[in-house]
Amino acid sequence: MTLLADLLSTVFERRHRLARTGSRDDRPIEALTAELIGASVEASGLAVARSLLERYAEMDDAAKRGFFHHLARDMNIDESEVQRALEAYAREQTKATYRSFMQAAEPPRQELIRRLNQVPGATAALVGMRADLLRLSGDEDALHALDLDFRHLFASWFNRGFLVLRPINWGSPAFILDKIIDYEAVHRIDSWDDLRRRLEPTDRRCFAFFHPVMPDEPLIFVEVALTRGVPGSIQGLLAESRDMIEAEDADTAVFYSISNCQEGLASISFGHSLIKQVAADLSAELPTLETFVTLSPIPGFAHWLADQDIAVQPDDTDRVRALAAHYLFDVKRSDGLPRDPVARFHLGNGAVLHQVHAAADLSENGLEQSKGAMVNYLYDFEKVARNLEGFAVAQTIAASQEVRALAAAARKAA
Repeated sequence: MTLLADLLSTVFERRHRLARTGSRDDRPIEALTAELIGASVEASGLAVARSLLERYAEMDDAAKRGFFHHLARDMNIDESEVQRALEAYAREQTKATYRSFMQAAEPPRQELIRRLNQVPGATAALVGMRADLLRLSGDEDALHALDLDFRHLFASWFNRGFLVLRPINWGSPAFILDKIIDYEAVHRIDSWDDLRRRLEPTDRRCFAFFHPVMPDEPLIFVEVALTRGVPGSIQGLLAESRDMIEAEDADTAVFYSISNCQEGLASISFGHSLIKQVAADLSAELPTLETFVTLSPIPGFAHWLADQDIAVQPDDTDRVRALAAHYLFDVKRSDGLPRDPVARFHLGNGAVLHQVHAAADLSENGLEQSKGAMVNYLYDFEKVARNLEGFAVAQTIAASQEVRALAAAARKAA
């Protein structure tokens, strides 16, 4: 992967050497975007694109909002042109009329983003630009529409076919390990020793997706514990004094932390592909593995309890388990999907709501967000497609009998 990235970087640098500018272009940003859209010569377009990216990098938040408003307002679709093109296509469905409609229906800002991306290193800069857009959009519909253009392009640029799965271990480069510490979003890594305990033992694994044009930036990573049986506590899984086992003795792979690393790639889905690929690789390496589960947080549980004015103590294990099962299985949003975001993710990947555990995460964050409860989602890859279809079409939740019984008990008690 590193060699491939170096080769690609060299090719890009040689191809775009003429794009380097020797002086700053201080024209208004609107003039630069107009010139970039109109540029017919690659070298001049690359020079303008580089100037635009350099100018953006120096902007404060107010200037960035102004730039986004310019793209949203001045580089939007022309509704009348779209209507004329659609009417022409309706009258005569030809290659020419279809091309005209496609061109009219695509806002110029999409082509602007594509041309910006021709500059070496621009992909990472544009991911950062979208992170700014998400942060600064507020409730402005025009800026949310602009974000849809970024999402549309990123969905293609970060297609699974372009991603490379790399193992992360204690021998990985220090700058990658440092980013794993920074990006860990589920169970905080407190020190290098803590990280070492997650990466070095034979019964621990970590994998990350990378993109060839961002070879030093993980996009998403998963931490895996190899165990005997399905665990019900993150304390036991990460304990410094735990008993390690040989990888060949494990029968279960536990995905206990999945962290998205790039805020600018929010809503660009990698998780299902990551879990599926890691499971396939682990199965090939360790044929003894029979079970693939998560040990997942329930981040919306405590908020829901507060909304319902339900008081519960983490050590009231039976009640916590029943209420958590009810929350995960029964509590829905207005669109019929589970209220809990982690449940939506795993059930939307075709997993089964398998087991609920109380007093499973007694960290400050675990108690605050889920009263210490955690859940196993089971990935039975022979049934994933069927579960996924049921969830997508009818919002049907695949759940074990144990979870169904707990949820029913909570409904009865209410």
